[in-house]
Amino acid sequence: MVDASDADGVELTLFVNGASDLSARAIANARRLCDSSPGGPFHLVLIDVAENPASLRANQILAVPTLARTKPLPVRKVVGDLSEPSRVLIALGLDIPTPVPAPRAEA
Repeated sequence: MVDASDADGVELTLFVNGASDLSARAIANARRLCDSSPGGPFHLVLIDVAENPASLRANQILAVPTLARTKPLPVRKVVGDLSEPSRVLIALGLDIPTPVPAPRAEA
């Protein structure tokens, strides 16, 4: 598992195809994931494969939308609209720190 709190942060690349509803949903979900997940920093790169079709072959993308954790290596990928953030983080191998509950004071 990758600790997202590493000094270099995590780079995520989202591959979408044009301005479809599915692409818009994936972009919104990826941004929400980056903004709301503790342990960043996350850097999100968006690539529209309609404008840059060579990126499909160069990054071995078979379907879009695809979110790839490109740094740190190894690259890990998730396909879909990213609507379940906890599953996306697990699939990307991101070990997001969970808050430790404060000890309860005894009366």
